[in-house]
Amino acid sequence: MTETVTIIPHQTRWTNEFEAVAARLGAALGSLALRIDHIGSTSVPGLAAKDVIDVQITVAELDENVLRSLSDAGFALKPFNRDHLPPGFDDAGDPWRKFFFREPEGARRAHIHVRRAGAANQRYALLFRDYLRAHPASAAAYGELKRRLAAGLADLDSYPDVKDPAVDLIYLAAEQWASQTGWQAGA
Repeated sequence: MTETVTIIPHQTRWTNEFEAVAARLGAALGSLALRIDHIGSTSVPGLAAKDVIDVQITVAELDENVLRSLSDAGFALKPFNRDHLPPGFDDAGDPWRKFFFREPEGARRAHIHVRRAGAANQRYALLFRDYLRAHPASAAAYGELKRRLAAGLADLDSYPDVKDPAVDLIYLAAEQWASQTGWQAGA
């Protein structure tokens, strides 16, 4: 059976659910985690989303210590080891590499993205989130796009393939906003 995508209205409980997931991740990683951020659509007030908590863990290096710590805590490593390359961005030095984990069996559904501090994909996730938080009309338009994609696509696998270029359009506007406002990741 093909899994489908369901987009629901924003839920205020998502913030508390993130905090619970983050506490478990922090306990598993200790000082290996430089920061743990709520990212993705569930982190933007008012934005419709899949009922999946997206988490970004920033680490100094993507290494065996990180893999072992999360695996030992029951998080499941998945074979998605890089983010898509936005048009016009350089792939030299592998700035889009990551570790991707899912929640432990029976736990709250979560997508855990582990990215290296200062990498392009680490910045991308934070800037995208902060831009949508600062621009509710853009967030609402993005939510409507996601609802229509979920309703019109036949399967879960094609959802990100169609959504990623739209996310890149928002990200390009976010880059201009960051430049105009002096936005800094984590500021």
